[in-house]
Amino acid sequence: MTNKSTVDLMPHLRRSNIYNDHQPFLSRWTSHVALYARKKIFQRLMNVAKPEEKTKILDVGATAANDRDSNFFEIFYPFTAQITATGIEDARNLEFEFPGLTYIRTEGSQLPFGDRSFDLVVSFAVLEHVGNRNQQQNFLHELCRVGKACFLSTPNRWYPIEIHTLMPLLHWLPPKHFRAVLRLMGQTFYSEEKNLNLLSDKDVREMFPQSVKVSAHHFRLLGFYSNLVYYVKNLE
Repeated sequence: MTNKSTVDLMPHLRRSNIYNDHQPFLSRWTSHVALYARKKIFQRLMNVAKPEEKTKILDVGATAANDRDSNFFEIFYPFTAQITATGIEDARNLEFEFPGLTYIRTEGSQLPFGDRSFDLVVSFAVLEHVGNRNQQQNFLHELCRVGKACFLSTPNRWYPIEIHTLMPLLHWLPPKHFRAVLRLMGQTFYSEEKNLNLLSDKDVREMFPQSVKVSAHHFRLLGFYSNLVYYVKNLE
């Protein structure tokens, strides 16, 4: 069995050739912070879910991007041949970057797999990007349908800084007012609900199916919960 003490993270980072020291300072700083948080969340996953070499894993929300904090699960996880990754982009490049990985292009709300097809389903920072509350709930239910267990994360709406736009406190406004401010500031992409719909712990918990057991493993950054993190076990 593998845990955080036996997983050497840096060789996987070097293998992927994802460092870029020519980014603007702010971009590099936020990337460092994001990578630090994701490394900690990965270690939390290994401690809580305890995946083994033969654990069959589905990663929902992989991307074709090749920056230092994208697809961090594939970068850190040592048994990539056990991973099936899905996403809405053409990310077949992941099959070349991570030995044995299988990539399937599909939407997370309509996964082409049978019930309990995977020992573990993981999804990181995807839930906030799938649309309105009904769509988010459908997404969560689909993860729980295909997995015997799930591990997922999403940014905390009540963290003082909104991590996509780096704006402080404005996202605490009612969503329609926050989106109006984003439009005024030229952030048109994130002003649309389908692209960014932030959640609180209460919001997420209310969307899980009743047939699962949910435990929280939230991540703190500078004293506040920046990422909501959940481990979900199917009871059926």
